[in-house]
Amino acid sequence: MYIQDTTLSSKVVAQNSEDYKIDRGKNEWVEVLVDCPGAMGIFTYRLPSHLQVKAGDILSVPFGTQIVGGIAVRLLFMPNIDLPKEKIRNIEDIVSVGFFPKFYWQLLNRVAAYYYTPLIQVIRVSLPPGLLGRSQRRIRLIRKQKKVDLEQVNLEIINPETINQKRVNLERINPKQVSWEQKTENSHLDSSNSNEQELLLSDILPFLSLPAQKILQLLQAQTAGDYSFVYLQRQVRGASRGVKELIRRGLVESYLEPPRLARPKLQKAVILINDLSENELTSRQQEILAVLRRRGGELWQTELLQACHTSTSTLKKLAQKGCILIEERERLRTEHSPQTGEDLTGEQVKSLTPAQSTALATIQELNGYAKVLLHGVTGSGKTEVYLQAIAPLLVEGKSALVLVPEIGLTPQLTDRFRARFGNKVFVYHSALSEGERYDTWRQMLTGEPSVVIGTRSAVFAPLPNLGLIILDEEHDSSFKQDSPAPTYHARVVAQWRAELEGFPLVLGSATPSLESLISAIGEQGDWKQGNNKTHYLSLPKRVYSRPLPPIKIVDMRLELQQGNRSIFSKPLKAALLNLQEKRQQGILFIHRRGHSTFVSCRSCGYVLDCPNCDVSLSYHHTEPGAQKLLRCHYCNYGCAHPPNCPECGSPYLKFFGSGTQKVAQELSRQFPELRFIRFDSDTTRRKGAHRQLLSKFANGEAELLIGTQMLTKGLDLPQVTLVGVVAADGLLHLSDYRASERAFQTLTQVAGRAGRGEDPGQVIIQTYNPDHQVIEAVQNHDYQSFTNTELEQRQVLNYPPYGRLILLRLSSPEEIQVQKTAQAIAAVLKSGSGFDVLGPAPANVLRVANRFRWQILIKFAPDALPQLPNWEEIRQLCPQIVSLTIDVDPLNMM
Repeated sequence: MYIQDTTLSSKVVAQNSEDYKIDRGKNEWVEVLVDCPGAMGIFTYRLPSHLQVKAGDILSVPFGTQIVGGIAVRLLFMPNIDLPKEKIRNIEDIVSVGFFPKFYWQLLNRVAAYYYTPLIQVIRVSLPPGLLGRSQRRIRLIRKQKKVDLEQVNLEIINPETINQKRVNLERINPKQVSWEQKTENSHLDSSNSNEQELLLSDILPFLSLPAQKILQLLQAQTAGDYSFVYLQRQVRGASRGVKELIRRGLVESYLEPPRLARPKLQKAVILINDLSENELTSRQQEILAVLRRRGGELWQTELLQACHTSTSTLKKLAQKGCILIEERERLRTEHSPQTGEDLTGEQVKSLTPAQSTALATIQELNGYAKVLLHGVTGSGKTEVYLQAIAPLLVEGKSALVLVPEIGLTPQLTDRFRARFGNKVFVYHSALSEGERYDTWRQMLTGEPSVVIGTRSAVFAPLPNLGLIILDEEHDSSFKQDSPAPTYHARVVAQWRAELEGFPLVLGSATPSLESLISAIGEQGDWKQGNNKTHYLSLPKRVYSRPLPPIKIVDMRLELQQGNRSIFSKPLKAALLNLQEKRQQGILFIHRRGHSTFVSCRSCGYVLDCPNCDVSLSYHHTEPGAQKLLRCHYCNYGCAHPPNCPECGSPYLKFFGSGTQKVAQELSRQFPELRFIRFDSDTTRRKGAHRQLLSKFANGEAELLIGTQMLTKGLDLPQVTLVGVVAADGLLHLSDYRASERAFQTLTQVAGRAGRGEDPGQVIIQTYNPDHQVIEAVQNHDYQSFTNTELEQRQVLNYPPYGRLILLRLSSPEEIQVQKTAQAIAAVLKSGSGFDVLGPAPANVLRVANRFRWQILIKFAPDALPQLPNWEEIRQLCPQIVSLTIDVDPLNMM
């Protein structure tokens, strides 16, 4: 960890006792770490008599004109003598009681220090959304304007002196704009009949300052005409001045949106408490009580009404007779699998291979902290090792945390775990609703032994008796957060947590990251190395002695020479026909979604670009007969496909490149009898879509699954016998030193989806570079030779794992401003010693979402602790319009 005199707070958390007047009375004051931009310190609040606050409680407190979230740090008998008591404000409410134990504080502080992030931002990431609520200043367009007073407003706008100040030439104003003055005068004469009139905002626009114009246009373009002030500040230079002007003119209004805090969900339940004789009840009432008896005497009111087709008035009459009780109870909002009841614990423990048994025994013998790299080929049974390692922990009353890189992996893994452990399994990821995440988070706090499966943010799950953390597919870059801060890696945080709490960490992968590999086997490359704290465990063979699938490399240059211009090579076509005849299943992988990667005019060469980013628009195929759509994959801008070239007017626009939609379209044309399912981010946007699509495929409703890299991440589909990689070259030639490693991992992982069941599998990879070292290593299933070659290259250049990196990302809507700021920061950095500074340089894609991006890379030895600059001083070099992100150990250099 490279930290020099890191200061986590600008104020003193604990002062000398003489600064306080110690009283024997009860604590009446509390120091709070508040969640508010720019507020980096600890603030003192008064405790109302009706609230019992303890250190670690999550609070709601007033701060300025807002209500914000905060964490109780410590209680005081008396406030600091420098603080006037009459100015200290009361706490509003307690949101959650006693969350932060000692080790958790240590973990959060370590994350804050290592990733150069304010502690409150780390706390915000660790909590479910809604707990640290914050009121927000918003700006709203006033659709109906009050009648404007000529003396106060009209004269100010139309006055020639004001116009000259704003450099507006009256002679250039069109008649429609000039007529606005006359409209105002006429409406003023009729003010006795009406005090309000809707003004044409487009008429007012020329008389406003440039920031005010831009803000007004943004608000008009949005349906609700409502944006947060923070968003407007990021989009418009001089937004503060522009908003004041618009408020003064009565065109917009500023208001404070109160925080929306997460709360338990209360729902009415009906409880059977007394059975009356049949003579005292109607037949309808008897039927309702019979349903309640059959359902165990309790039902949610909504379910009872639906089951009995009755009304609430009927239930109220039963309650008046004393037969039932209707009361509000909390109903937990947690993610559930389709399995229910007896099916949940039906899976039997499977017998292990010798390699699996050795790995399991090693993990179970560990006492205290240790890091284990479980390197198993695809289909070697790593999940079964996880399951059998967790089982005894639950018996001991401990919990386990299983982290996966993609939300798409959680349904399949969850079903497998629930089949073994039943309702002790919980899911925690960002696709859950705020209520589901809040309730799952509270369930964890109870301390009941459980298994939590989640994505990277689940590494902060508040499990009091945690006994094991597992990172499945630990090599995946999705475990690293790029933005917003903290830019943490779940693998690093998991290691710190395991060290602090004293339990093992298991990293599982068929293609381990080079950092994890070197950490496990050492720089000498001893693949059998191990010590008390680090273990390398290998699963070199698939379960049931199934072979790894043979991989055929197809040279697409030869296919083109032979006249085949299709995106499918002859060997892949033959394999698809065979799949169709045998009614087997397969996967087609392509690394891009959409239909075509860009659209170009064949007459003049013009490429249709995104207006907000320096990238081309991708064509997305819609339903037959519907309007064609172009979309940006960076900012999500979309527009209709033009019939003619915007540059020269030519109708000859051509689509280039291939995505999942084009592969699907070609399949429908060439193999009309083959059924397929697309599995990419376009088709999995809806909640539960991952599970639904995979279930359809598992049930045999399609022969092919077409998808992007989501398909490569640990999916276990035993019925798949064919994997086709449509275009491997898109993975090979990226301007990133990790490109080869990522390409090898992706191709090896997707190839590993084939042949995991009874039938043997085959893999076909199409490429224009068959002699590339990555392609050759993938074909031979040779992880070791690939890593040896790659590590040699990294060592020469001092790149990870033989060096450390910090990437500074700067962005701003002003191109010149961000460039000057990057140059100023680089000049300060280059005056230091002990590290290399590369840059500043524009990012590979300079402009994204109308923000220009520059980067500076700092590189130094892994074991060195150079005198890095004070990052707060570096931040001071950034104007308000330029944002700076410090990415420690970056994975994404694009």
